[in-house]
Amino acid sequence: MAEETGLRIAGARVYDPANGVDGAAQEVCIRNGRIVAALPPEAATLDARGLVLMPGGVDLHSHIAGHTINLARRMMPQEHRRDPQPGRGDGRSGTGGSAPSTFATGQRYAALGYTTVMDAAIAPLRARQAVAELEDTPIVDKGFFALLGNNRLLFDLLAAGRTEEVREAVAWWLAATRAYAVKLANPGGVEQWKRSRQNVTELDEAIGGLALTPRQVIDELAQAANALGLPHPIHLHGLNLGQPGNAAVTLQTLQTLAGQRAHVCHIQFHCYGATDDGRPTSRAREIVEYLGAHPELSADVGQVLFGPAMTTTADIPVSAWLHHLTRGPWVSGDVECETGCGLQPLTYREASYAHALQWALGLELFLLSPDPWRLVFSTDHPNGALFTSYPRLIRLLMDKTFRAEQMARANPAAVRQTALADGLTREYTLGEIAIITRAGPAKLLGLTNKGHLGPGADADLALYEDQPDKEAMFSAPRYVFKAGQRVVGEGELRAEPQGQLLSVTPGYDPAIERTLRPWFADNYSVSFDNYAVPGSPARRRPDEAP
Repeated sequence: MAEETGLRIAGARVYDPANGVDGAAQEVCIRNGRIVAALPPEAATLDARGLVLMPGGVDLHSHIAGHTINLARRMMPQEHRRDPQPGRGDGRSGTGGSAPSTFATGQRYAALGYTTVMDAAIAPLRARQAVAELEDTPIVDKGFFALLGNNRLLFDLLAAGRTEEVREAVAWWLAATRAYAVKLANPGGVEQWKRSRQNVTELDEAIGGLALTPRQVIDELAQAANALGLPHPIHLHGLNLGQPGNAAVTLQTLQTLAGQRAHVCHIQFHCYGATDDGRPTSRAREIVEYLGAHPELSADVGQVLFGPAMTTTADIPVSAWLHHLTRGPWVSGDVECETGCGLQPLTYREASYAHALQWALGLELFLLSPDPWRLVFSTDHPNGALFTSYPRLIRLLMDKTFRAEQMARANPAAVRQTALADGLTREYTLGEIAIITRAGPAKLLGLTNKGHLGPGADADLALYEDQPDKEAMFSAPRYVFKAGQRVVGEGELRAEPQGQLLSVTPGYDPAIERTLRPWFADNYSVSFDNYAVPGSPARRRPDEAP
């Protein structure tokens, strides 16, 4: 009967920035998994007085599936013992830690009020495994971005000036893998590393053995993604991540992209100046000002928080550099003609100059940002911090007293390099938190049915008890609804629906297969006919003609 008549949520203070609602007490009505304008009088009512209601959280940059995350799970077996996820009588259990198992990932995101999550870096050759893991991750809707920034076939086409075929090949790869967007990670640098153990550090540096530069790769693939009309533009992890002085190449990259839609991910790792002795400094203000002047560009922060993390990246040179610095456990891998991977555990420490600078610089980006719709929330889970620490970051943004207490514990020389030392007193409002964690990411992803509470939107929403301690508030929502189903009630997990796999199906000319098939036959260990993920529109039976 509730599904037929719907549910009226009454009395909550509603934060729905996409529809201009900023804390007004009003009804939100749910029916058949969607938000509706009104319900009949006999509809059930949930008394939500004293609660804050927002759309379900949308994480546009995380790492929750695929071969790299599986390596992370295998690398830290001690976390399985320390952080079990008990089953709920259905035979399923899991483990948490820095790389939670599929089951725990869905449960713990939902327990924070998140209902949509995007994995930001999956090698196309490993997409079959990633899709299986995402489909095994309950409750949340989810998707992934396909790594194409070091794809050798695309490089050959780009170097030959065959740009129309590049666009068709990109469309085929997205369709074949059931991906949502194009990801570039250190474009050209990973391929160079696999050839010579040297990184590419300049935009106009030739990628070894090819008449091609990173600038061309970035520009051409951005154009291809935009020409295909993808809901989310290229998702770019640029050159020289984490290196002192990398802000110069970041600004050059943004200038290359000016006039084109593009999203720069975990930009905190790309905002460093350098002292004369090579220590990193902050150039966050310049980056924020440039983004503010170019509305076609967006970014997520990639905030570092003190405590445990796990570096998981397709950027092999960065992973090798970190291993050289820390000498800790390390895994590095090659994914045939497409990309690589590297990972190692890492603990960010308050006393460390570098770690404290990263922490302060991320907050500086948030606090200086004039447009929360285009500089949005992320920790690059699990690279900067675990997604389970999101409530801590929200408190840092909303509570200047708490932020000052944490600043006092961090390396003072590092904090002095940032605008935090100038006494930034900005405190994010609940409306701004709703933008950077919900409405903004949904808009940047082109998910028109998410991130808002207007009629027709997915009935994904979270209700929180308003508390002075915002970390406590956002750690334990009172209720969470996924597609209209109550998955959290009175702070307890109540249901575990499947959730959807989000993907795009751009049209492509089947003639591109005449280019792809012989290249696969000569270079891949997997045949062309067995490469596409089951369920993909590019999937063919081996006996079917192209």
